[in-house]
Amino acid sequence: MGEVSSSILFNTPLETGLRSLVILEKIAPNTSDLQRLVYFDYLVVHSADIDGGPASLHAPVPHRSGEIIVRRKLVERGLNLMISRELAKRHFLNSGIAYGVTELTSPFLSHFQAQYFESLRSRAAWIANKFQNTSDDQLKSFVDGNLDKWGTEFSKQKNPGDLL
Repeated sequence: MGEVSSSILFNTPLETGLRSLVILEKIAPNTSDLQRLVYFDYLVVHSADIDGGPASLHAPVPHRSGEIIVRRKLVERGLNLMISRELAKRHFLNSGIAYGVTELTSPFLSHFQAQYFESLRSRAAWIANKFQNTSDDQLKSFVDGNLDKWGTEFSKQKNPGDLL
């Protein structure tokens, strides 16, 4: 069988759904609303954006903070995929919809042993621990307060033409 291109999985509901499962497993038995999962998904992928955070899972790209804006629909589609396979569960609360694990989540995730997946688990645990006592409003303020600096280190570099 030939090698599978990683571009087939990159930025797909499958990829974001698996990340959401790992995050949900690390925050269990707590649940999370969609917006908090979107923030956690970004922070897991770009953990080095947080002072004292571990190395990021993905390479830093310019203006990556814009990913938060487009990530919501993708995370939602990923969650829907995981729910359709009974790997995640939707909870209807007075405050809105929250997502959590099922009895199948941990056994399913235990089958993944690649180094990337172990790194994902490690970062998700770090994010869950760091933000476990952070309210939704505090998390939003943290993210909003840092969006301008995340990914701007590239724009601060001099244009090669400016050196002439």
